[in-house]
Amino acid sequence: MVEHQLVRLTAVDEAKTDRSATRAVGRGFLIVLGVALSAGVSAWLIGRSVVAVSGDRNGPWILGRAAGVTSYVLLMLLVALGLVLSHPWRTRFARPSAATRIRLHISLAVFTLAFVVLHIVVLAADSYAGVGVKGSLVPMAATYRPLPVSLGVLGVYAGLLAGVTAALAGRIAARVWWPIHKVAAVSFVLVWVHGLLAGSDTRPLFALYLVTGGAIVVLALTRYAARTPRDAVEELTRSRG
Repeated sequence: MVEHQLVRLTAVDEAKTDRSATRAVGRGFLIVLGVALSAGVSAWLIGRSVVAVSGDRNGPWILGRAAGVTSYVLLMLLVALGLVLSHPWRTRFARPSAATRIRLHISLAVFTLAFVVLHIVVLAADSYAGVGVKGSLVPMAATYRPLPVSLGVLGVYAGLLAGVTAALAGRIAARVWWPIHKVAAVSFVLVWVHGLLAGSDTRPLFALYLVTGGAIVVLALTRYAARTPRDAVEELTRSRG
């Protein structure tokens, strides 16, 4: 009887291990697929942009600025989805599933990073932009609008910190990574101000910044105003995890 139970428990453990391995492979495949798709889409967009601005001495700046605006919109969607994932009202909606939302969140992060890198590399290499390699990495080192550019640099670093903590989820205690991950909100604010002040074409884009920034504020207010007992229990669990 005891041997039978041991065999049964062993079989259950092996089944759990197999399922865990399958999920790990699936997550790895999705990440690789996301990176591949982002690289492919980025390459196509770069090619189209280069063709569109060829012959214009301001071409690199136009391409870098376009990549910057695109990365801002993607970051806005990324932060918005992050708020939705932790929103007390998220259980009211069965579709898309929680797993699908998380996969979408990861995909948005990959696309955002791809366009941020494109934005930085193009402007760092363009002498007309007045940013340079040092200015794109070190705060207050750019000759063009050093303060707004520095806010963008700090926003990128804050975003990378948020991304690293998310990658460590499940490997370190939630009470460690979760509070640090919330620096994503700081990243969005810094990038929002950077986009508003750093670009010479802010006037036609002002409505975009106003609407998207306001949408994030409203979503954040509903997120933290709609606390429920279940929400409090989850936070307590994270603090102990």
